[in-house]
Amino acid sequence: MAARLQPSHDRDEEMESRPSTAELLDLFGDEYTRRVFEAVSERPRGGRAVAEEAGVSRATAYRRLNDLQDAGLVRSEQRIALDGHHREQFAATARHLSVSIEDGDIEASISFTR
Repeated sequence: MAARLQPSHDRDEEMESRPSTAELLDLFGDEYTRRVFEAVSERPRGGRAVAEEAGVSRATAYRRLNDLQDAGLVRSEQRIALDGHHREQFAATARHLSVSIEDGDIEASISFTR
C-alpha cells in the first residue's frame, strides 16, 4: 500500500511526509475526522468554528485537526483579529483523495493545493 502525491511543488518534502494508504484509510475511516476535514475544506476556519461546523466538541476538533496536520492534509496559520488577538486558522491542503483496488492491492492518491 502506498500513497501518491500530485501535483508536486516540493517533491522531496512531500515524499518524506506523505501518509501511507493505511494511515489515510485510518484517518478518513473516522467519522469525526471526516467532518472536521470537510469543515476546513469548505474554507479556512478557527478551531471553535471547525467544532461548530463539524458538530463535535472543541477537544475532538483539535485532536482531529492535529492528526490531519501530522498527515500533511491540513495547515494552520496565525491570524491577527481586529481586536488584536492572535487566532489560529486551519485550511485543507488536500483537495482530492481517491482510493483504488486492483488485483487485491489498495492504493490511495492525494492531490494537494498549490
